[in-house]
Amino acid sequence: MKLSSSIAFLFAASASAFAPAERMMASSTALNLAVGETAPDFALVDQNGKTVKRSSFKKPLVVYFYPADSTPGCTVQANSFNDAVKDIRKTYNADVVGISGQGVASKQAFAKELGLCFSILADEGDAVRKAFGVPKAAFGLFPGRVTYVLDKNGVCLNVFDDLANAAKHVEVAKETLAAATPAKKSIFG
Repeated sequence: MKLSSSIAFLFAASASAFAPAERMMASSTALNLAVGETAPDFALVDQNGKTVKRSSFKKPLVVYFYPADSTPGCTVQANSFNDAVKDIRKTYNADVVGISGQGVASKQAFAKELGLCFSILADEGDAVRKAFGVPKAAFGLFPGRVTYVLDKNGVCLNVFDDLANAAKHVEVAKETLAAATPAKKSIFG
């Protein structure tokens, strides 16, 4: 009986690990990169073998960290960003990069499988994840899913931390970019 009670407790506790971030705030690890701070620079290799540096972007950049290539939630998130990246580039003059800890070969397979048209970067050893201060999720069992929206100077405009709702990261990124993009002036004044 004690064993079944323990199992029931663990099941209930682990289910709450996938609850939206706003319900988990009290128990989540603080993020190191905060709104208003400049993001750490990085140079990582993408799925095409190209080295991508954060500081080389002279426009807003969405940097999203995801747990692992080819997993269900990460596939949803990558597809969502892939569907939106052309609009993000055109409407907000911004770009998108995804980052996780798997190597370049894994990135190549994942990008090919999904037909990704933005860079996903290999952060083997998780040095960039650590520099950004991305917390672990689900009681420290999984790398976290966090999106940072940076302005053209690399200053953080928004941080969104939600492991469970992978598709929401795109919505939040676009809302942040929209709020930060000056309205275009009409020729009619």
